[in-house]
Amino acid sequence: MPEPASFSYIPPNATERQRSGLPYLPITLRYRGRAITANALLDTGAIVNVIPYELGIQLGIVWEEQIPAPQLAGNLAEAESRGVLITGLVQEFPPVRLGFVWTRNNSAPLILGQLNFFQEFQICFDGSNQVFTLISKH
Repeated sequence: MPEPASFSYIPPNATERQRSGLPYLPITLRYRGRAITANALLDTGAIVNVIPYELGIQLGIVWEEQIPAPQLAGNLAEAESRGVLITGLVQEFPPVRLGFVWTRNNSAPLILGQLNFFQEFQICFDGSNQVFTLISKH
């Protein structure tokens, strides 16, 4: 089992939006030979992982080839969505298959939620110090 890894809530290459004091994780997403690295919001209140439309396009995902996903809630409720499986890589941890709801809403952040990111990693948040620790279950 890999060693735990600690991260600052604000990653080194954070955008202005990502400097909000919420935990963001640098993650590499791979899909059919393409890869992108992005900062994802770790959202304990999100039921599912969410990927915005533009990131899916950058990965080469074809909207029409994906199955419709259940409607999202909140500010993403109006956007059409699809389901897609993407490989996620975090530092030296083994790659994991992550199920995402791909939304046509480009203002949505990349979100890692309960299904299934929080099922693949043990995560300990230390909000007072703005750090979190990940341990892979693999």
